[in-house]
Amino acid sequence: MQSIQVSLGQRSYPIYIGLPEATELALAIRKHLSDASKVVLVADKNVVPIAMKLRESMAFGSAQTVVIEVPSGETSKSVRQLETLWQQMAYLKVDRKALVVAVGGGVVGDLAGFLAASWNRGIRLVQIPTTLLSMVDSSVGGKTGINLPQAKNVIGAFWQPHLVWIDLQSLESLPEREYRSGLAEVVKYGVIMDHAFFAWLESSIEAILGRDPQALEFLVKRCCELKAQVVSADEHETTGLRAILNYGHTFGHAIEALAKYGTFLHGEAVSIGMTMAGRLAVKLNRWSDEDYHRQTRLLSAYGLPIDFPAQTSRISAQEMLQAMQLDKKTAHGNLQLILPSRIGHVETVAGVAQQAIMDSIAG
Repeated sequence: MQSIQVSLGQRSYPIYIGLPEATELALAIRKHLSDASKVVLVADKNVVPIAMKLRESMAFGSAQTVVIEVPSGETSKSVRQLETLWQQMAYLKVDRKALVVAVGGGVVGDLAGFLAASWNRGIRLVQIPTTLLSMVDSSVGGKTGINLPQAKNVIGAFWQPHLVWIDLQSLESLPEREYRSGLAEVVKYGVIMDHAFFAWLESSIEAILGRDPQALEFLVKRCCELKAQVVSADEHETTGLRAILNYGHTFGHAIEALAKYGTFLHGEAVSIGMTMAGRLAVKLNRWSDEDYHRQTRLLSAYGLPIDFPAQTSRISAQEMLQAMQLDKKTAHGNLQLILPSRIGHVETVAGVAQQAIMDSIAG
């Protein structure tokens, strides 16, 4: 297993990436968290078999190890589901020495992460992502949260894990749509931070879509390195640097909410959002047509949507704008948008005229 360190002083933690032997996770848990009183694995329904195997491998000492199943899909990131988990934690008498382990995609990572942040004012957390999207993005950085019907991730906390364990074998059985959804976040990293990585993504389409192990290991490692770099410099989004990770997300989160959670996978909505943000940057003469088309060609090559499909075309630009106003980066009613200036670099832009935003949504 390769490892990357997220440098946050006393809250620093390792990210392990690779194809581990069956006993390696238990050894890592013992190394970093040997005093756990209980181990509570919160698992997406679709990956319960993985969680059960992890439970067996993680059983050590006197620590009770249990698996709690949550329904699959974005609708699980809700107040109701969180309350159910709190009740189960109370029933299990989970104390402050316990460990929450999130097993699944970004939904479970966000939900279980907020559970850990809120139980007994915060207990330890391990992230074990099983989807490409969660491996390259949501499992790293400590953002946790749940949704309200009107807006995504508006309730939450920054709560860093004690370690992140990325077993690339999980991707072998990941459904094709979910796999491609994760590639939106991968393309995002190239656009916002790394021109050379973007070019590699353009030249490696066949290997990546074929889930070549060497290509995937490089891809996941590079994304984690880039995110760790940003998180280490701006953990709580106080300097504005971390906001660049939200490229395409202000549009994308509004799409998810308006289309009703579950219609689009997160990466699909972000892909459309990146296209809208890129189109706006071109309209504002901040980005070249050539770079914009490179982005749309790459997203399309990975099978990602770049426009609303027919069944959601009823969503108006005005509705989108209103939903975007609920974005966490909005300040004093003004949207703070992440827009590219070249491949490998983006900037936070405020004061964009509402009509220009709506025009970019409409296409």
